Amino acid sequence: MRQTILAKRYAKAIFAVGQDEGKNEPFSATLNDLGDFLGKYPEAMDALTNPLYPMELREKVMAHLISELQADQFMANFLNLVVQKKRADILPEIADEFQVLFDADQNISRGTVISASEISGELQTKVQSTLENITGKKVILTSEIDPSIIGGIIAKVGDLVMDGSIKTQLAGLNESIKGSE
Repeated sequence: MRQTILAKRYAKAIFAVGQDEGKNEPFSATLNDLGDFLGKYPEAMDALTNPLYPMELREKVMAHLISELQADQFMANFLNLVVQKKRADILPEIADEFQVLFDADQNISRGTVISASEISGELQTKVQSTLENITGKKVILTSEIDPSIIGGIIAKVGDLVMDGSIKTQLAGLNESIKGSE
């Protein structure tokens, strides 16, 4: 709980500065890339957070990451500060919280389309368009494959869930048959 509160505070602070400077889009890209990298390579996260490593080494690791990310000077200062305050363990959470703020500012919703098999780009575009009409926001979808739904799709955006899966339809049919007995 404490980590989430800290991540939100850091994200709000960097978002406010980015908004003033007009740099929220590059800030978002940098934080997302860093969060993805640290999630993919736990040894990098360990190098930033392990108290057995001296602070100089942790700062060098962050300096290398900043260089690779080509982060601007303000973002570099922010990331160095997070390491110096021994809060590098919440960098992925800061990235997530920043993305939530950025998406809200840009009127974007993120969602998921779950299908039994790979869906065509045309169908995904139709689903995206329908969800954009329903929500009134730009929708960015990711695809997941779940063979257990048998067929059809399930679309989720925020609290909105549109379930057109055969599995759900069969479950509903089963309930109606049980109810009529």
